Amino acid sequence: MYKEHEFCNKICMLREFKTKDIVKRLGILAPNNIHLRNFPIDTPHAIFNATGILENDIVKIYARIITGYYMYISSIVKIEVLLDDILSGTVSNTHYSAEIVIKPDVKQDIYGCEDPRAFKLNEKKFMIYTGRTIWYFNPVVRKERTLPVLAYEKSKDSWQKVCAFVHETHIRDNVISDKDSLMLKINEDVYLLHRPHVILKNGTERHYCTISKFDSKVLNELEKFSIEKNTLKEIVLKDSKIVMKETKFEKKIGWSTPPVEISKNKFIILIHGVDQYIEAYRAFAALLEYRKEEGLIPTAITRTYIFEPKEIYELYGDRPYVVFPCGAVKVNDGILVIYGAADYFTGFGLIDIDELLNELDKGILE
Repeated sequence: MYKEHEFCNKICMLREFKTKDIVKRLGILAPNNIHLRNFPIDTPHAIFNATGILENDIVKIYARIITGYYMYISSIVKIEVLLDDILSGTVSNTHYSAEIVIKPDVKQDIYGCEDPRAFKLNEKKFMIYTGRTIWYFNPVVRKERTLPVLAYEKSKDSWQKVCAFVHETHIRDNVISDKDSLMLKINEDVYLLHRPHVILKNGTERHYCTISKFDSKVLNELEKFSIEKNTLKEIVLKDSKIVMKETKFEKKIGWSTPPVEISKNKFIILIHGVDQYIEAYRAFAALLEYRKEEGLIPTAITRTYIFEPKEIYELYGDRPYVVFPCGAVKVNDGILVIYGAADYFTGFGLIDIDELLNELDKGILE
């Protein structure tokens, strides 16, 4: 179904079921820290799996919220938090207002807008989130239950949905879901990093971290995209390549945070893994490099997880034993990680870049 990168199997062989946690915890946002300005319920039931963009010492956080547990349907809110509040730890004791900026309203996200990843391209704010499609709860149609949806900030606090990404026809019927998506533009090449859950010809199911290229015209013609009959335009992904897959000790893996550029054409990215034993969510890291001949490829990985649940708010919540990073912001010599804790809280952590690079040096792929 997909081409496979030459390092894919080597990555599986190098990785170990161990953790060397190098993330310094900075605090959390709990539901009772939040006041919803534009919704009849004052506080959400849960606020988690958040991403962020740093602007003038303010972290603009975009978080997934739950306002009712019946079908666990999510929307995305914006919260502005001072960087100093996070770094000093006072974020846990401060009250913030929040506004819903993306809500379910189209065929590709009608059952929920989940797990956003925010980033900037050409000074414009973009977000990719997981849309729970019209088929999400359909017991008969086990196809495209989730899709990556692209949105951009059209004006202040007004976000416009652009399109949903789908696979080529010969793959599409075998894709149960596609999520954990990120975007990276290098020169004129635009890549979508995404995690399809697929049924193989032998009936087995796998989760692949893939990288696909798509037409950069999508980003240049945003105003031309329109929503008709509550349906987004679909963009077909091509040249998809598997770069990572779950190991023997994992049930699945998936991309976590937007890539953080540490030098020209070199990026650090976090990836989450779910183990086979208690299905806990942990995270490891990879170094991605862009090369003209090969495109975007992994060149190093951490051999162990570098982040796992240990605080009470990471161990106990709506989904126990979870750290789920969705945001990464470079701050001086560190990376501010914004993550979901136990599917209930938004957590903040800090990784020293030199310490992380030292761990990546132990897993060089070439």
